[in-house]
Amino acid sequence: MSAANPIELRNAEPVYQEEVLWREFWVSLASLLRSYTAAHGLNRKEQATVELGEGTITVRAGLRWLRLDRQASEVIWTSENGTTGTMNLTEDGKLKSVAGEEEMDMQAEAWARELMQ
Repeated sequence: MSAANPIELRNAEPVYQEEVLWREFWVSLASLLRSYTAAHGLNRKEQATVELGEGTITVRAGLRWLRLDRQASEVIWTSENGTTGTMNLTEDGKLKSVAGEEEMDMQAEAWARELMQ
């Protein structure tokens, strides 16, 4: 089965379709983190690095870091100061936590702002 052919995807197993969706959102989240950390780092000597893996995104800015681990739609985040949390990707591209749903770009911007302060 070719992921490039949308006709084949319509007939794919639902679990496969969901994993493709989570993977696409995962790549988008890494891209948002790159953009927002770059924007927050414009007037600084230090820039952040964003490493994207199949199940992990790691963002580093000096001694500060944020690690996101994904299993299907579940995202567990951890920072260098020991804070951690769990969120879930939703089918409409948001991140949901016990506090509510947040647009993915708004959460990425908040993480970037905290890292780059």
